[in-house]
Amino acid sequence: MGNLTFTMIKPDATAKGYTGAILDCMIKGGFTIKAMKWTRLTQEQAGDFYAVHKQRPFYDELVKFMSSGPIIAGILEKENAVADFRNLIGATDPAKAAEGTIRKQFASSIGENAVHGSDSDENAVIETDFFFSKLERF
Repeated sequence: MGNLTFTMIKPDATAKGYTGAILDCMIKGGFTIKAMKWTRLTQEQAGDFYAVHKQRPFYDELVKFMSSGPIIAGILEKENAVADFRNLIGATDPAKAAEGTIRKQFASSIGENAVHGSDSDENAVIETDFFFSKLERF
């Protein structure tokens, strides 16, 4: 198991001003921020990032949503980072997320679920490489 994972604070959460509170949850969850940037994805970039979902019915809506406003992309470090972060953020559906998880606190729906977290060590590498050069990592 790796010690790095990728996260994004999504446009719904940045628009609602939840950025600081979500970052605080990550830090209190024992994660160290190794890289972070405030950016906005174009529709093409969002499409490339979520290409794995291209054949799924929600793909177009996801791309439109993820390019609708600014996001915060980050690399987080902690032992067993991917699994621990998935536990911290909670289920994709905030109605099914455990109490105290980021999505339970800050997400409003399955589609607008506040935060992204890598689902495997392999995807964490792919996702961090999508957003960050080696010079941007600390």
